[in-house]
Amino acid sequence: MAKPVWRVLRRIAAGLGLAWCAPGVGAQAQDPVAPSASGVQAVAASGPAANRARLLVRVPRVIGRLRASDLGLVINTADPVSVEVGEHYRRARGIPEGQVLRVELPLQPRLSPADLERLRRRIDEQFGPSVQALALAWTQPFAVECQSITSAVTLGFDPQGCQQLCGRRAPSPLFNSATAMPYKDLGVRPSMLLAGSDLERVRRLIDRGVAADHTLGRVGAAPVQAHFMTTTDSVRSVRSALFPPPGLQRRIGLDNRLGEGDLPRETDRVVLVQTGVAQFQGADTIDWVPGALADHLTSFGGVLDRSGGQSTVLDWLDAGVTASYGTVSEPCNHLQKFPHPQILLLHYLQGSTALEAYWKSVAWPQQGVFVGEPLAAPFARQ
Repeated sequence: MAKPVWRVLRRIAAGLGLAWCAPGVGAQAQDPVAPSASGVQAVAASGPAANRARLLVRVPRVIGRLRASDLGLVINTADPVSVEVGEHYRRARGIPEGQVLRVELPLQPRLSPADLERLRRRIDEQFGPSVQALALAWTQPFAVECQSITSAVTLGFDPQGCQQLCGRRAPSPLFNSATAMPYKDLGVRPSMLLAGSDLERVRRLIDRGVAADHTLGRVGAAPVQAHFMTTTDSVRSVRSALFPPPGLQRRIGLDNRLGEGDLPRETDRVVLVQTGVAQFQGADTIDWVPGALADHLTSFGGVLDRSGGQSTVLDWLDAGVTASYGTVSEPCNHLQKFPHPQILLLHYLQGSTALEAYWKSVAWPQQGVFVGEPLAAPFARQ
């Protein structure tokens, strides 16, 4: 990337109250327990006195992003919707036929560890070292016992983790990392489900992701809004301490807003919403821009058959969001098990894809499923 672009990115970080660090510095976590030990270096906030108490984080510069040539597409031939979704995505993103794996998986919410291992073997046999990440073109299975399908495919299945659902997890090597080539640099392929409530909704999701590329962050463009919500549910609002300071950054067209309530009230051109609530309504009234991200901190937001009794990732996607995250088993409200607001935001602003920004924002992703259009990159520069 040319030097003038790096100057722009530094100004983005400075405007948000965040700070750069060189690739690899402050990027790994030994004990990401709280904002002051979140696996990234905390720095003092500047700005109005009301916001100075906020702990801000260092994030690495990332050179490049994932592209269609880096992505492997996995289709479940036992699921007609998966076949249709996979073919639509292959055409929409121009994924070469050699980067498509067709397998037969059980049509059920949770995959067995044995079926997972067969799937992982097929992935390793099909894809060479050039494939850096994976799109899984189905809605079910979304889990392997207590673990999400995306983390199990990417990191392997951890049977010990199911014995203590609220326990600690091994830090993800992708957490706040500087890599744009995760398999080459770290030996893992982050994965994301291409999922939705029905075939037509997944097609629209894919089309939104493709349409999002290179559309935001332009000088002089109308600003987009990022909303960070504190709700009356204090247990699910623990991420409030990690929110960035509010304010309009005209140079990049981003307006950070800290609000109270389940969902924001002013909803013109929204690119990000993070909230903490078990159930929400009204997300379909928000004016989401293509490439928008949204998630809610709750126990069963990743239970995609909706058997958990809570709003899920699919409710965000049905409303017009392009990518989201939710947990498939009881995680308790550990900050490490949910997307870090600042890390998610700044990696996305650098031009990273939705898959990269979300994976890099979660320190302990074992119980969380990543869902959306993986390659959406609205802040990427042409």
